[in-house]
Amino acid sequence: MSKNIVVTASILAAVTIAIGAFGAHGLKQLVAAESLTTFETGVRYQMYHVIALLVVGFASGIPLATKKWVFRFFCFGVLFFSGSLYLLALNEQLSFSVSFLGPVTPVGGLFFILGWVRLAYGLLTYKRG
Repeated sequence: MSKNIVVTASILAAVTIAIGAFGAHGLKQLVAAESLTTFETGVRYQMYHVIALLVVGFASGIPLATKKWVFRFFCFGVLFFSGSLYLLALNEQLSFSVSFLGPVTPVGGLFFILGWVRLAYGLLTYKRG
């Protein structure tokens, strides 16, 4: 599982860099400053959690069950939080409205929070054999 976490985090890191580059170079001319800030927030939170996944994946003192839950929560957080922010930032450019995704963003934030809480719980209750 740790290998899967590190591989997934590495792929997400590459995707994050690509999305960030698009935001920095291609998006400035297309959207308002507020939308660009929204997009950048999605990129920033995605990268924070990718780095956290790399640490979790490489760490030997974290129980496997904890790693699995943190991995799931953070991946869902990236999908719902960052993904919804990307689409909301591009709402004006899309041929259809994605404003219905507004309530999805806090759900993604909740997934991030659950991941951090699960990591803390797993570390606090772990007993080395």
